[in-house]
Amino acid sequence: MIFKALSSKTRVEMLKLLIKEEYHVSGLAKALCISVPVAAKHVRILEDAELVESKIFGKTHVLNVNRERLYEAMETFSEEYEIEVRKGTSIVDALKEVAGVGVTRIEDKEFIVSIDDDEGFYVYEVDGRLPNTPINEYKMEKDGEIVIKRLVPVLKKKVKVKVKG
Repeated sequence: MIFKALSSKTRVEMLKLLIKEEYHVSGLAKALCISVPVAAKHVRILEDAELVESKIFGKTHVLNVNRERLYEAMETFSEEYEIEVRKGTSIVDALKEVAGVGVTRIEDKEFIVSIDDDEGFYVYEVDGRLPNTPINEYKMEKDGEIVIKRLVPVLKKKVKVKVKG
């Protein structure tokens, strides 16, 4: 259902607008230069896929993105691995055994800088929690699950700067 909802360029554009701010259907229609009935039809599809939520104020429906559901859709493309390490192995050393994980050392700390050559800022979780320990100092003492998450800016701003002479 999610991917069907995302298959329309109009619905993707709606989500881009709704990520930035809340809209009502007529506001979306105006922003996308489409009729209100057409916008309402697209909104219904997004609501059915649970990608959009609405708050009702009297007769007005204010729409916003269900970010959690959008992130769940992206999780479909994540890969899973299983490795064996000795007790006390650091997470960063364990991850070096997984193909495609790029690690860089800066002074005495190591950081994940890429996954499958996709550079960015990454955080890690162990068994669903964000540790307060740098990744190269966290030691695996028991079986667990490591999740690496790229901090993806959903909102992106481009600023063109013109310098006057």
